[in-house]
Amino acid sequence: MLDEKRSISSQESEEYIPGTVSIYSFAAEKGNLTLKTTKDNVILVPQPSDSVNDPLNWPQWKKLWNFFVLAVITGFTAATSNDAAALQDTLNKKYDISYAVMNTGAGALFVAIGWTTFLLTPVASLYGRKISYFICILLGLGGAIWFALTKNSLDAILSQIFVGASEACAEAHVQQSLMDMYFSHQLGSVLTVYISATSVGTYLGPLIAGFIVTSPGFRWVGWIAAIISGVLLVVIVFGMHETIFHRTKYQGFVNELQVGQNKMEQALEDSNKLISESIAAKKTTDGDSAHRSLDSRMSSHNDMEAVHTCHFGANEPQDGYWKQVQLITKAPNLVGIGFKQYIKRLIVLFRVFTFPPLIFSGLVWGMQDALLTFYLTVEDNQYFNPPFNYGNTGVALMNIPCLIGALIGCIYAGTVSDWFTIWMAKRNGGIQEAEFRLYFLIIPAVLCPVGLILFAVGTDQVWHWGPTYFGLGLVGVGFGASGDVAMGYLMDAYPDMVVEMMAGVSVINNMFGCIFTFTCSQWLDAMSNTKTFAILAAITLVIMGSAIPFIIYGKRIRRWTKPKYLEYCRLRDHLDK
Repeated sequence: MLDEKRSISSQESEEYIPGTVSIYSFAAEKGNLTLKTTKDNVILVPQPSDSVNDPLNWPQWKKLWNFFVLAVITGFTAATSNDAAALQDTLNKKYDISYAVMNTGAGALFVAIGWTTFLLTPVASLYGRKISYFICILLGLGGAIWFALTKNSLDAILSQIFVGASEACAEAHVQQSLMDMYFSHQLGSVLTVYISATSVGTYLGPLIAGFIVTSPGFRWVGWIAAIISGVLLVVIVFGMHETIFHRTKYQGFVNELQVGQNKMEQALEDSNKLISESIAAKKTTDGDSAHRSLDSRMSSHNDMEAVHTCHFGANEPQDGYWKQVQLITKAPNLVGIGFKQYIKRLIVLFRVFTFPPLIFSGLVWGMQDALLTFYLTVEDNQYFNPPFNYGNTGVALMNIPCLIGALIGCIYAGTVSDWFTIWMAKRNGGIQEAEFRLYFLIIPAVLCPVGLILFAVGTDQVWHWGPTYFGLGLVGVGFGASGDVAMGYLMDAYPDMVVEMMAGVSVINNMFGCIFTFTCSQWLDAMSNTKTFAILAAITLVIMGSAIPFIIYGKRIRRWTKPKYLEYCRLRDHLDK
């Protein structure tokens, strides 16, 4: 078991598999602490340095402040990307901008989100995380002003491209920043807040926009977004701390620490044998000699441990304020302005689409965007009219059960999954597998399709609002749980490719949204709500239910993709010309 734990921790080992990590220390239970762990004996992954500048070592207030800023960025960009629907009727009546044009604008928004995320991905490793937030919110500011001044079809479409581009930073870079600050065993809880922020923006954005349209007026949807964007830019420049931390110079520390852990565990085994020998030796005349031998060998082990747990970075001075908040943090291997490196990394980035877990995660999260398009379209097209006769506020309030369900799904698949993965790791000899999180997709795989059918049948049969809204709540559970599981699984499976994997998911996710945006209305008109949603329910069940084969075969897939994973990381980190 000790040899196995040593081998899975080293990328040079044949037994190493990305996503399989030693997460629980049984040695720490006995007080034999070497690797850094929590008070509950959970091994800290990644192992932090002793530098005060390491985001993993930041004081709690600093982590929470930056987490708060990231959550606001996430919720705000999700809201602005979903509030255009609240203006459709007004723009149609005032400027004769057709619903088809607004539909095209929504499709352009999806394309902009996905591919801007992809284009910005190399920026995170070359110039730091922070510059991406600045660029995206600046683009969002321009899009909000353009949207506020909309007077024709071209304005309605092009403004949405800029608004969509603003959400790109929340599609991948936020997750990377969170991983910079928090450990692997905290991932589910961290993503709970992230997906909750996404859900709040997605579902409350149209509701808030609806109130703004009523008073003070439809143009203020754009102007308020512009004002908030301006405030966020100031906060990003002067208040957000850069989370990137180049750990290559601490690699020796990590290696030494791991060696110390391995040798200490071996020393403990040797010591147990020596104790047994000494007990037996008491029965002989050489008992004192055996004890002296034991003391000598234990002292040697203790000396070895003192050497191998030496800490690097403990004496580093804390970075000054301006360095902590600088807008650009250059990579150590940046050459010139890094243009050639950027292009090379962008080309290499296309390799992420050859990883099956990424395709699976992209489809899981992308299906939720597709479903969002359908039930929001039904709400907008049918609930304003008889027999429902809802007003703007009534239709907007239909997002509340979705939001409640999404928050429940986030907590279930996020916070609870953290506890579950540790529990599973204890049963698995302290080893955590990335697929442990996928168990939390099974129940939502059933609840979400049931919710879709309840909503569709309830709408067609004009049921009481109770079952219909309950159905929307179940769909919301699927939305929250899918985001948490899809991202958590991928981040666990390939921890050194977080921003790249999230970029790939974003492309698949938003291309899904784009395609379904253009086909949604025609599909509903041709087949009715009940039949259309029954097909969607079946597709959802298949995609989310694919978690089961990944639970069974996921580790084999990760073993198969190991060479590609290591090769990608090597290429990315050594493209210095």
